[in-house]
Amino acid sequence: MAAPASNLRINADRLWDSLMEMAKIGPGVAGGNNRQTLTDEDGEGRALFQKWCEAAGCSMGLDTMGNMFARYEGTDPDALPVYVGSHLDTQPTGGKYDGILGVLGGLEILRSMNDLGVKTKHPIVVTNWTNEEGTRFAPAMLASGVFAGMHTQEWAYDREDAEGLKFGDELERIGWKGDEPVGERKMHAFFELHIEQGPILEAEGKDIGVVTHGQGLSWTQVTVTGKDAHTGSTPMPMRKNAGLGMARMLEKVEEIAWSHKPDAVGAAGHIDVYPNSRNVIPGKVVFTVDFRSPQLDVIEDMETRFKAEAQKIADDMGLGVAFEKVGGFDPVEFDEGCVTAVRNAAERLGYSHRNIVSGAGHDACWINRMAPTAMVMCPCVDGLSHNEAEEISKEWAAAGADVLMHAVLETAEVQG
Repeated sequence: MAAPASNLRINADRLWDSLMEMAKIGPGVAGGNNRQTLTDEDGEGRALFQKWCEAAGCSMGLDTMGNMFARYEGTDPDALPVYVGSHLDTQPTGGKYDGILGVLGGLEILRSMNDLGVKTKHPIVVTNWTNEEGTRFAPAMLASGVFAGMHTQEWAYDREDAEGLKFGDELERIGWKGDEPVGERKMHAFFELHIEQGPILEAEGKDIGVVTHGQGLSWTQVTVTGKDAHTGSTPMPMRKNAGLGMARMLEKVEEIAWSHKPDAVGAAGHIDVYPNSRNVIPGKVVFTVDFRSPQLDVIEDMETRFKAEAQKIADDMGLGVAFEKVGGFDPVEFDEGCVTAVRNAAERLGYSHRNIVSGAGHDACWINRMAPTAMVMCPCVDGLSHNEAEEISKEWAAAGADVLMHAVLETAEVQG
């Protein structure tokens, strides 16, 4: 497979201008974006993306989950396409780059191919996956999950937002429900460019993250029961303090995660305390423990150890404790050939790089079940994402898109 010439580069100014133009749709209140899935703003962003794709010489496909597929023909129309993309929807207080860089970076590949007269054997398809964020309609990565057979379309259509509106109805309302059956497309490979959403690349001064794995996730909801009692008149030896029990359990979450350093992590992000009154000892606490690791056996070990330690704490304190697994998915190992194409591209172009594990879920994690897949990451300032202050530089965006282009062109078999 011939490697693209090392002087091939995307148009950095055009990519940046496109990012800024898309950011005008669904502006946030603090410089970012609020372009949640299946809103009118999402529809407007989709229309702009389609306009740009058609101007670049693409035909647009649309499936019954609203996934958009902009096809750029190769020299062999029977060759399986190489897919590239991410998502255009944002968090309610989202940034201008999370997801959007991957979609518009894919488009920029096609625009640059037009500029440079580059052809590939395999067609290239730029994809916008519907509802990656999962903010309005849970869960995240919903449409790519249906595409990969992780959810049924009927179940996805029935997901409701906070106002009781259904995904299927809203998809139809904004006019982006296609006729193509979801999940029938065959892929030669899939690549996704994304901002890191973490601080590692910036802290180490690396241009590119070569994503080798996606972390697996385990969510366990823990309910600790004690006894509501007056904080002033209940003697210390006679208290059954569910809040204190939780505090001791959270120390174990920290200890267990540290024991599997450097890649394992653990914390409790959701905590409810009852009755949550200043002068009442908590009689019940509900919290969710989030363990993540790129290794399944590590996740299973953390789950098992935590339950044993939490049960012992509860028994010693005279508390009740119950555990419920409320979410999770297995770790992802990306395709060795696609990962190598990304790494070779970074080296060919002279960009500093390191292997990295994605700490967040991405559409690529589901598509990896369907086709050889890999991800490219670029740094973001202070590792900040899902925040209107999310920021990257034009140079970081260009480096990521350059590496993406070279990996895609090599995999799609550049001609000549």
